[in-house]
Amino acid sequence: MTTTLDAHGNAAAPLTDHERKWAAAVDSGKVLAAYQELQRRQSLSLAEKIAMSLARIKDWYEAWDGNVSVSYSGGKDSRVLLELVRSIYPDVPAVFCHTGLEYPEILRAVKNTANHVVLHPSIPFHQVIRDHGWPIASKKVARGVNILRNPTGRNKNIWRLYDQGINRYGKDVPGFKVPAQWRFLVGAPFKVSDHCCEIMKKRPAARYEKETGQKPFIGTLATDSKARQKTYLQTGCNAYDLQHPRSAPLSFWTEQDVLQFLLENHVALPSVYGQILEVDGQLVTTGVRRTGCVFCCFGLHLDHLDGPENRFQRLARTHPNLHRYCLDKLGLRDVLGHCRDASPPKLAQRFVWEPRQAMRQGNLMGVVS
Repeated sequence: MTTTLDAHGNAAAPLTDHERKWAAAVDSGKVLAAYQELQRRQSLSLAEKIAMSLARIKDWYEAWDGNVSVSYSGGKDSRVLLELVRSIYPDVPAVFCHTGLEYPEILRAVKNTANHVVLHPSIPFHQVIRDHGWPIASKKVARGVNILRNPTGRNKNIWRLYDQGINRYGKDVPGFKVPAQWRFLVGAPFKVSDHCCEIMKKRPAARYEKETGQKPFIGTLATDSKARQKTYLQTGCNAYDLQHPRSAPLSFWTEQDVLQFLLENHVALPSVYGQILEVDGQLVTTGVRRTGCVFCCFGLHLDHLDGPENRFQRLARTHPNLHRYCLDKLGLRDVLGHCRDASPPKLAQRFVWEPRQAMRQGNLMGVVS
């Protein structure tokens, strides 16, 4: 019997069933075809996308005999989803997971939504960051940092994946390697992990699904991340065969589609979004672009791409009490301060948390904010 060796001379590990199916789909051209179809759908008119989404919604509703729900965050994407679902099935419940990390405007919007259900995580956020770690950089980086900080005899393969970008088959997959600019987090005086979303949102939702049997609609878009795009390429909108089946009927929409739908249908958004305006041919919100969890640091270093203020600078201006709670009581000031002091210069300048006016005054007085 011949043993297959990887590129580094080690015995190659067998593929898991999931990996085997994905590799076969790639080799057969199915993934490429699915990607090309996704691009075609993303280029459709909004009217065509609405019709296609409504068809997916009907398929999902009928497949589960109406025992379905809408995963509702109160944000713009889930608001569009709720509008579409209830345009056909007005009695479908909107299920909201109250993490304690939401803008007050979001909570008011949820409270004013008919037929809503409120879920709660089993432990609060301050305990999550204490026991598991802060959500910093991105989910993939935070997961990698957590693994690099906690090597064991049983996680050698995954540790090497995030340290060197080499998987258990000996293949180079540099997309998993924790980038050099984030390596300072491995020795940080606080914990880092990607467990927050799992604990605060996914577990309560899974409990609710188990108790009710309701299969959820979710408002995710393939453009949200590479991971969500890959999921769509594997399953399409309606994923019936997952361990936790779910329908994402907006998957092939873009953010521009979402904003156009809201504008054309006069759907009110929480005031934290501000207004929807057209700027340089693109629809934008004058307030926050996304709501999500107020204290989350995932993607903070990219906030400058959306405007002159990052999320914490804006929070200090619009919600000063939340800003003080987050920065001082939860300890985020120390976390961001360490990130600024320990990261490479180009990255360090992204770790700011005071309003721009306060920063200018501090610099004039010779004070580092």
